[in-house]
Amino acid sequence: MPSTSSKRFIMLGMGSFGSALASQLAANGCRVTGVDQRRDRLDAVKNTIHEAIIGDATDRELLENLPIKDSTSVFISLGETISRSLLATLHVKELGARDVVVKGVTKEHGKILSHLGANRVVFPEEMVAKELADKSSWPNVLDFLPIDPEYSVVEITVPESLEGKTLAEADLRSTVGVFVLGLRDVMQGRFQMFPEGRTKLIQDQILLVIGREEELARLREMN
Repeated sequence: MPSTSSKRFIMLGMGSFGSALASQLAANGCRVTGVDQRRDRLDAVKNTIHEAIIGDATDRELLENLPIKDSTSVFISLGETISRSLLATLHVKELGARDVVVKGVTKEHGKILSHLGANRVVFPEEMVAKELADKSSWPNVLDFLPIDPEYSVVEITVPESLEGKTLAEADLRSTVGVFVLGLRDVMQGRFQMFPEGRTKLIQDQILLVIGREEELARLREMN
């Protein structure tokens, strides 16, 4: 598996989202090239990222001089001007980008980007709002990781109604529909991968489970 130091990313647009993403990628040990027309935005991150280039991210000639084909991903975040992100997406796809991730403005914008070949369209505000709403609604859910359009992995505290039962007795596969991948004992600091059915569920334990959204919702709502 390649190390993060061998991964190279290009960030077109260094606004608040672009700068935050580029800085985190750099902190993770990746090589990041940032492009923006505003010098002040690049000055803020030039000592953090590998390379800062002043220029128009929709300029085909500028993009041709970037290592588009050799990059792990190209990220595009060009503000609220929909036409600029569409043009940048078109150019980088034609220049051989393997993976293109674009910050969307509207759902319609996202659909057009997908038709142009964007591999993923993200809506940061929507993602943050959903995460905050979920954590506020279900404080027993400690972590949530979508791994597929259908399935997600969730860390959740053991519901009170299951305390004292074994995993076999709880039978979450039949009653809820989720698979138990692991069990963490917070007090003892131990983690069991694929715990046995005879394992007893007690307070201060955290379940690591995988399931579909409707199945995870049933588990979240258990008392």
